[in-house]
Amino acid sequence: MIRSWMVIGAVTLIVALGGNFITPSDAKWFKRLQRPRWLTFEVLIPFIWMFVFICGAWSAYNVWESDPGSTKTWLLMGLYLLVELVTTAYNPAMLRLRHLKIGTILGCIGAVLGIILALLVFPISFWAFLLLLPYVIWTPIGTYTTWAMMKLNPEAV
Repeated sequence: MIRSWMVIGAVTLIVALGGNFITPSDAKWFKRLQRPRWLTFEVLIPFIWMFVFICGAWSAYNVWESDPGSTKTWLLMGLYLLVELVTTAYNPAMLRLRHLKIGTILGCIGAVLGIILALLVFPISFWAFLLLLPYVIWTPIGTYTTWAMMKLNPEAV
């Protein structure tokens, strides 16, 4: 029998992997950009995002299990999916278009959607809300970092 956590985990993984469709020239362009001096943790960013996505999937599982199959729960699952799609669009959109502003805009949209989702989830499951906090905290940090890179790389705006 397929369990809800398996479906939620598989959807999360598939969508997250979709954000990795970048070309070597895209990656090369990004690596050449100047970074803020305080960005000393760049090597940890992929691991931070893995943790954030796992927490998000676990949050979605908690919401699903609180009222499986209801219209409200399906709508929330749609919002979880939208948050993940916006988040995973960040890299391919910004790198393909070679515009840091695109990444900043997508980061802002993701942050706002994440806050809305967390607020909607709070009355349903406190644990689901807590599991969204890494996203709510990390997304503005990543967005600010991209915005700071715009200041250092005006040609990439």
